[in-house]
Amino acid sequence: MQSPQTRDIVLITGGAGLIGDKLLRRLAGNYHVVALDVKEPVQELPEHAEWQYVDLTSDDSVQRTLRQIREHHGERIAAVAHLAAYYDFAGEPSPLYEKVTVQGTRRMLQNLQDLQVGTFIFSSTMLVHAPSEPGQPIDEDWPLEPKWDYPKSKVRTEQVIREHAGQVPCVILRIAGAYDEKGHSPPLTQQMKRIYERRLVSRVYPGDTSRGQAFVHLDDAVEALRLCVEKREQVPSGTILLIGEEETLSYGQLQESFGELLHGEKWTTTHIPKMVAKTGAWVQDIAPGEDPFIKPWMIDLADDHYELSTERARRVLGWQPAHSLRQTLPAMAESLKSDPAGFYKANKLGKPPK
Repeated sequence: MQSPQTRDIVLITGGAGLIGDKLLRRLAGNYHVVALDVKEPVQELPEHAEWQYVDLTSDDSVQRTLRQIREHHGERIAAVAHLAAYYDFAGEPSPLYEKVTVQGTRRMLQNLQDLQVGTFIFSSTMLVHAPSEPGQPIDEDWPLEPKWDYPKSKVRTEQVIREHAGQVPCVILRIAGAYDEKGHSPPLTQQMKRIYERRLVSRVYPGDTSRGQAFVHLDDAVEALRLCVEKREQVPSGTILLIGEEETLSYGQLQESFGELLHGEKWTTTHIPKMVAKTGAWVQDIAPGEDPFIKPWMIDLADDHYELSTERARRVLGWQPAHSLRQTLPAMAESLKSDPAGFYKANKLGKPPK
């Protein structure tokens, strides 16, 4: 282990976020880690870690923060894990996708040109790709076809990286939906909530229940990022890697599993026409009360299927997931059943039924 005076420096944008905080604590054993974020980390930082305020929408803020890092730590930066991005399930256009995700990345890269950066790791999403069919894994050369604003912003940002990387080596990780034993995945936890509360909408689905999307445990996503830092000299600049589990559980399989785990019963799901589902989602969306998770735009994506080939990540990084969603579902369900209020709060689900 290096001494504090000789430790390599790693910067993490979005370092106060869920993945950023986990990565910071994982790397602090061997590096000096600087969390860059507009908000201060909630938990006390470990030794060999610090927080610096940065607003990625401001040229002055990015310039000032990177200048301070240079003054305190020198010109050599082992790695920059760029996790900060705007994300919203509302499905509506927001200027923050451009300001934070796209232009924030440009600002970082332009202001890193005067530093000696080992690698710049960009956290993208598997959703930049066109969906596939069951049994047809997506690889990194699969066509791009982002369906909504979040993945569209990632595609634009990947292009910004190609245009503005300059002398900074860059790696792009297209990561599947992340989760852990306490949930932390809106698609999964919202599905759990509907079934836990026995809502009518938990019994119907406007798509093919044999389709689904890939996921990855938070710890495995962090491990992929760590390996990119560790192997920065071996991973060629421009490398793109898909990070996720190769087994994709279908929507129907998740319904059955959550029904059994939460209520000890078989959970039947009935197909309904998309137009009926859209009308219902629209009515719920404009009705007073709780803001519903399911939006009309999501209905069109109900048949989309994402399963991944991660052969390149295994070959380039030596990475493979140590967890699986299938094996984690019981712990996730137990987390909800043992502490409904805590689970709802941690996953921003409102208040549980009494």
